[in-house]
Amino acid sequence: MKKQKTLALVKMELKKIIREPAYLFLMILFPAVLTLVFGLAFGSTQFNYMAPGLFAYACIFIIMIVAQSFSDDREQGLLKRINITPTTSGEFMGSHIISNTLLSIFQVAIVAVCSLIIGFRPEGGATGFLLAFALIIVLSICSVGFGLITATVAKSAGTATGLSFIFILPQMFFGTFVPLNDATRMIAYFLPSYYATDALNLIFLEGAPLTELAIWIDLGILSIMSIVIILIGILLFKKYGKA
Repeated sequence: MKKQKTLALVKMELKKIIREPAYLFLMILFPAVLTLVFGLAFGSTQFNYMAPGLFAYACIFIIMIVAQSFSDDREQGLLKRINITPTTSGEFMGSHIISNTLLSIFQVAIVAVCSLIIGFRPEGGATGFLLAFALIIVLSICSVGFGLITATVAKSAGTATGLSFIFILPQMFFGTFVPLNDATRMIAYFLPSYYATDALNLIFLEGAPLTELAIWIDLGILSIMSIVIILIGILLFKKYGKA
């Protein structure tokens, strides 16, 4: 019964996003345009080194969509209506985590297709891609947590858009496709996207085998950070974000 309610909420959330042109632009056109622009601007050789970071960037951009979606639900009174139904907060939160993780995977798939069209030729084979998508799923869950934290503070969808960049920009500059030096790397160690990008670089650029310890260390650290952030996001939103 709980699974059925959660799946129904997932379908509702996906339909809401698909019917909203602004969300569709952010979800489909933005990652595709960003990838093509970088590919054409830097050329295939330089782009090969940037592509793994673009996968991570497409994933963290879901922070904005999550923050806007929860803020919209609150403004429209959906959260208050859900409180008087048999649906639990866990089911509602779970549906958002599932739906937005699916959207994030879809965005990364768009970036992957555009990258292959431009000329990106990753190492690692099919197993490498499977592990890469596992990393993306974990980073997506982390991004949902950041989105919940943003929605807790923001009182409208418009405000949520601006505030979401507090979490997006640091991860973009210090944990995706921007080259790091010794000073900026120290900052990057505190950002989830750094560990996802580092593992993706090992898989796609260096062709590291799946037994490579560094990949699993990155995945382990990313998983711990994601669990902590999603729990913080859920707790904060349940306590302060429904007003």
